[in-house]
Amino acid sequence: MKLAIDHLSCRRAGRLLIDDLTLTIAGGEALVVKGPNGAGKSTLLATLAGRLKPAGGTIRLVGDDATAGRGGEEDAPLAERAVLVGHRDGLKVALTAAENLVFAAAMLGAPATPAEAAAALGVFGLAHLADIPVGYLSAGQRRRVALTRLVLARFVPVDRPVWLLDEPTSALDATAQEDLAHLMRQHLAGGGLIVAATHLPLGLEGARSLTLGSQAGYHDAADGWEFGA
Repeated sequence: MKLAIDHLSCRRAGRLLIDDLTLTIAGGEALVVKGPNGAGKSTLLATLAGRLKPAGGTIRLVGDDATAGRGGEEDAPLAERAVLVGHRDGLKVALTAAENLVFAAAMLGAPATPAEAAAALGVFGLAHLADIPVGYLSAGQRRRVALTRLVLARFVPVDRPVWLLDEPTSALDATAQEDLAHLMRQHLAGGGLIVAATHLPLGLEGARSLTLGSQAGYHDAADGWEFGA
């Protein structure tokens, strides 16, 4: 499996943020997207997730196991194979933590029971808060509820091998950051793929990097890419 981005251009509010970006990310690899505020990191992730339409170019998930019955190298619909955790938690504050996870599972196409949602919350140490409305939780706890979407596949039949993460460590304490890093390393070891936008270290040794907003232009260098819009 590989994510192939070919001559991709992205606009936000009429402004061209990314122009003619080409790169390939293989299963088992992580790409860390860096750059100043407003450089286009969130726009890139939203475009990969299908939330925004590209201004140009193509995004393809090639060689996914889910397409093996159709020839193996046929493009898979990325939006149906990815899970996005945005920089906003995307939670309904009037719903409990478990109810938010049940809703998220339904949106991913795999209905979950409250018990399954509570079990998933336990991965981030939140099982005891499953029945608490998220409006009463701290910022760090809400972030952990949002990140629990990543582990739903352990409890319900949903397979999303591509993780798109926007500032995933925001509001997390040191222990929760290490828990997330461990989870990401497990996902990569299993052949999953991660694209993460961040200003902070993620604890992923060997991750490739893409820097947006650079005036140096775009090049494929040993320590990553730089791309100037």
